[in-house]
Amino acid sequence: MHTDEVFAREVAGYPTIFAHGMLTMGMTGRMLTDYVGDGRLTKFGARFTSQVWPGDTLDATLTVTGVADDLVELAVSTVNQDGVEVLKATAQARVD
Repeated sequence: MHTDEVFAREVAGYPTIFAHGMLTMGMTGRMLTDYVGDGRLTKFGARFTSQVWPGDTLDATLTVTGVADDLVELAVSTVNQDGVEVLKATAQARVD
């Protein structure tokens, strides 16, 4: 479904191929490490909520939901150009 156009359309019933969820998670994770710094991300868990289609533009945002001791808790959302959430995640990072 991610690389075989014929299978995606004719067997699985999708309009075309779509990105693997781990690609979306990886790109979102890059935003997180760019924000918190390399080596500081301690947890990152995600749920894939919608497909990412060829040509989609993604925008990831994070919200600080808590700070305790040397850790910050984050809520993360990645949406496509239509505002449809394609990934919902939580993360935790070390802070000094």
